[in-house]
Amino acid sequence: MSAEAPIPALSVRGLRAGYQGGGDIVRGISLDLAPETILAVIGPNGSGKSSFVKTLAGLLRSREGSIEVTGRAITGLSPARRVMSGLAYVPQEANVFRNLTIRENLKLATEFLRGRSGVGPAQEEQVLSLFPEIARRPKALAGNLSGGQRQMLAFACALLANPEVLLLDEPTAGLSPKFVGETMEAVIRVREAGVTVLLVEQNVAAALRIADEVMVLVAGRKSLQAPPSDVSSGDLADLFFGKMQ
Repeated sequence: MSAEAPIPALSVRGLRAGYQGGGDIVRGISLDLAPETILAVIGPNGSGKSSFVKTLAGLLRSREGSIEVTGRAITGLSPARRVMSGLAYVPQEANVFRNLTIRENLKLATEFLRGRSGVGPAQEEQVLSLFPEIARRPKALAGNLSGGQRQMLAFACALLANPEVLLLDEPTAGLSPKFVGETMEAVIRVREAGVTVLLVEQNVAAALRIADEVMVLVAGRKSLQAPPSDVSSGDLADLFFGKMQ
């Protein structure tokens, strides 16, 4: 008998969502994300990428469909309860408190996680080992960090919840090429630590270099999901902009 396939870290079925008074922006997306992998979600501007990840995080209510984390249904849960169920989220902006120190940001990140398995000093030690750039400077104000270092602090705060799945919404937006590379290296370290990552990213080249799979969204629908090695630049141009007549 063949071994059973592992339970997906993240499973989405027929997900639809939109803002009050408007039509669907997320239009029937389904996917299964294997444990300890990186899925890059890419697509043209306005394709629904951020709306999709916000729906997964619970910030945008789903209209139809289901979401599971390691086999547990989370569709009806609040954002806070989703964190307690193993789903962490790092938004594109305002993801750290700039007027607080690194240590204060990390402490605040665990204030409401009592009862979540694996949260505690051992998890903090493991998380900080992934980000020596911030571990060395606990008293530094987050506002004085570089853009890349602030993203690493945001990653660390999210990982203190001991999540199975980490959602990242355009973590390299506005960063210089140097900090883009450092941020992507940090994403790899997160995956190597056993966390599954769904990465929404506008920097397609950087995302494809680290992803295990890529999913292309166009007009709120999944147009492609495949390993990056199976996707050519011509395929992406056709999906993003339509085939030239």
